Amino acid sequence: MTFPESPYESVEQYLGDYFESCAVASRSVSGAAITRAAEVLTAAYQDGRIVYACGNGGSAAISNHLLCDHAKGIRSDTGLMPRVVSLANNVELMTAIANDIAYQEVYLHQLQNLARPQDVLVAISSSGDSENIVRAVAWAKKNDVRTIVMTGFSGGRAGDLAEVHLHVSSENYGVIEDVHQSLMHILAQFIRQAHMTEDQIRDRTF
Repeated sequence: MTFPESPYESVEQYLGDYFESCAVASRSVSGAAITRAAEVLTAAYQDGRIVYACGNGGSAAISNHLLCDHAKGIRSDTGLMPRVVSLANNVELMTAIANDIAYQEVYLHQLQNLARPQDVLVAISSSGDSENIVRAVAWAKKNDVRTIVMTGFSGGRAGDLAEVHLHVSSENYGVIEDVHQSLMHILAQFIRQAHMTEDQIRDRTF
């Protein structure tokens, strides 16, 4: 879905059409894929595996937000102790790898140091073709690290490599990132409530 297709004079009209574009894009996400993503993450959190997240630009911000909402949010009231690492959250290490090796290696290099079989990589890339994301997902696949990849546009190479592909059908970066952010929240809140009592769900805020 392409948005916008022509100039707007009214920000109020842009607001309405933008939110409609988000609604349409959100309905394009596969129910089977989000179910599988929840299963993969739940298993990791129950088994003490580490979940790694990464992305570039706005997607890096989503990976950092995932760290917060999954590590802290899912733990609240559940007894789960999620082990979550955002690979985009260490500017010193990222810039050292980028400067001394290559920017394309900033996530791969960290995964090679840290990840073990049956850990999980959540990679977020609107295009699905960012080279540092593709290399990280490819390495994870070869080394028995499970992969959940969020993409937009055509899905790119990273989407093709993923064990679980959460694809958003849109060609607007903002819309794609907003839906990715929502998917991150949905996964965190769903897993949390699935491990709470009915009374707790009613009494808590999400």
